[in-house]
Amino acid sequence: MSAASLDQKLALAKRCSREATLAGAKAAAVATIASAIPTMASVRMLPWAKANINPTGQALIISTVAGMAYFIAADKKILSLARRHSFENAPEHLKNTSYQGAGRPHPAFFRP
Repeated sequence: MSAASLDQKLALAKRCSREATLAGAKAAAVATIASAIPTMASVRMLPWAKANINPTGQALIISTVAGMAYFIAADKKILSLARRHSFENAPEHLKNTSYQGAGRPHPAFFRP
């Protein structure tokens, strides 16, 4: 493996991790808002939530949802980029994903 090839792969890995981080941060921001609104509203309006969920519990609920969203979105982005790049770097005979069949006619019980 040449130094140029190694540098190219390193640059690609850095770009992919940057894209995954950005996707995760966007998902975490959306999830924070999407979970904070119902959490805060339920603590204000529902007697059970008011009595049992203190501010630490509220923060724990919201941050857990944000953390899960971050890691799920970042992982999905990394997997999709890895799949795309592995397909781009694959040999030509493996890129043809269309099914051609065995080239022989079906048995009689499969015919329409």
